[in-house]
Amino acid sequence: MVDDERWKARFRAARMSLPRWARDAPSHSIYRSNVTGTWEIYTWDRDTGVQRQVTERPNGTWMGTIDPSGEWVWWFADTDGDEFGVWKRVPFDEEEGTESVPAVPELEPSYPSGLCLGRTGLAVVGRTTDEGNTIHLCQAGASPEVLYHHAEDAHVAALSRGESLIAIGHSEHGDSRHMALRVVRPDGATVRDLWDGPGKGVYGAGFAPVEGDSRLLVNHERRGRDEMLIWDPVIGTEQEIVLDLPGEIGAGWYPDGTALLISHSHEARDELYRYDLSDETLTKIATPRGVLGGADVRPDGTVEFSWSSAAEPPVIRSTSGAVVLTPPGPVAPPSVPVEDVWVDGPGGRIHALVSKPGGDRPHPTVFDVHGGPTAQDDDSFVASVAAWVDHGFAVVRVNYRGSTGYGSEWRDAIEGRVGLTELEDIKAVRDWAVSSGLADPARLVLTGGSWGGFLTLLGVGTQPGDWSVGVAAVPVADYVAAYEDEMEGLQAFDRSLFGGSPDEVPERYRESSPITYVSQVKAPVMVLAGENDPRCPIRQIDNYLARLDELGLPHEVYRYDAGHGSLVVEERITQMAAEIGFARKHLGMS
Repeated sequence: MVDDERWKARFRAARMSLPRWARDAPSHSIYRSNVTGTWEIYTWDRDTGVQRQVTERPNGTWMGTIDPSGEWVWWFADTDGDEFGVWKRVPFDEEEGTESVPAVPELEPSYPSGLCLGRTGLAVVGRTTDEGNTIHLCQAGASPEVLYHHAEDAHVAALSRGESLIAIGHSEHGDSRHMALRVVRPDGATVRDLWDGPGKGVYGAGFAPVEGDSRLLVNHERRGRDEMLIWDPVIGTEQEIVLDLPGEIGAGWYPDGTALLISHSHEARDELYRYDLSDETLTKIATPRGVLGGADVRPDGTVEFSWSSAAEPPVIRSTSGAVVLTPPGPVAPPSVPVEDVWVDGPGGRIHALVSKPGGDRPHPTVFDVHGGPTAQDDDSFVASVAAWVDHGFAVVRVNYRGSTGYGSEWRDAIEGRVGLTELEDIKAVRDWAVSSGLADPARLVLTGGSWGGFLTLLGVGTQPGDWSVGVAAVPVADYVAAYEDEMEGLQAFDRSLFGGSPDEVPERYRESSPITYVSQVKAPVMVLAGENDPRCPIRQIDNYLARLDELGLPHEVYRYDAGHGSLVVEERITQMAAEIGFARKHLGMS
């Protein structure tokens, strides 16, 4: 018998993001929390302990930051999750006011494309519209100036401590999946460019936090995986950080600029290290086995990090041994640990994560496909996975080709043959799950959100004999129509992925579009769709649903008045209940 309150309690349990603090006033912090039932932005004065909610909107607020002085909280105001809006700001101290106002009133609404704040009132604001990508230099008391504009994808990457250098990530070369860097002065003059050539991206990860220091930390993939280098664009030097670690590397600065906080991701788990630049020593920082949702170094050298595992809910800890911040109310009930599986596939060994319920095998099994595609499933706490397990399903999550975490070649293997490549890997793991006795072949659910929703609809169309039920949340369903309606940044991404636009390579889009195969669908299909979704727009979903209607194929649709997902806890519970209920009904389990 299913304990409905247990799985719902995981969604309802209050959660918090890792606090971020003001560089020059580190007692002033902000974080994101769902404590009211909707994700919103909060301030936290570490000296007084006072916490205050500074945003309150029906569909929640996701993006926020604090300026270096600690005086202002900036947050992005869109309309009902459509991701199109303006930056607003509100004083950190309640005594200074509680009303949020447009941060740069002269800037029209847009999609956000990066934001860097200076301590002198300077803001560098990235905006994306149908006209392309624009970066504005906004100084107190002056009208915004256009610092950069290009039709291809671009974003604000970093602002130096002295505010004399601005790093811009761009894809002027036409490949937004492998970007280049340009550092400019506030007057727009180029200091230096960095690009590693076709198929190799570079990404700004922050200037050194020291006055007058022009070193920029950069992610690169020169050796076929994510690693780090330090680039000084003023004098033109590069220092690659070569570490004897098997996985992919990310990093941030220690406050004095003498060391790096290294994050090491390998086989769906994370580790932290301190790397001293003077003698190149690497020192491991003790963290539990699992996944880090973020980590940063406090001025005193302690590291705060958000941690969870598949079995244990998130907690925000410090290397001092303390729990940094605990939301009020009961904690989420634990779930089951994941097991690692490696399956031989057409493009190499595939890593999958398996969560098992109690009871006898074979189990009804859910293949929960991650979005992105530049993302990965890992050993972190996921309430939706736990909910499926509570309802008697095994859950298999596949880090198919296209996923991050397994090197550049694995990530880029889907280019030119989008969706079909990923599904080859998912099928290989599906066949293993059946042959091993884990999964009941008559009760197999293919599900996912966003890119995972796209793969779900493509999978039930191209592999109709392999799946019993399909549940697709906010999917790409008609790729050509999706391209026409989506935001420009995603159009640039798709052009890089497919090798051109639908007009340029129409056959590739046709072969990768779920609507092409809708007549082959045998499994009952449920589609969840956000009315205001700018990433997987509603028209192209309606096109697919209309074809299901014409063909008389069994399906249900759940529409909600938000964007690419919901920030409202009770809405997420309603959606999860609908997904599980649909699957159980069509598998004869209810």
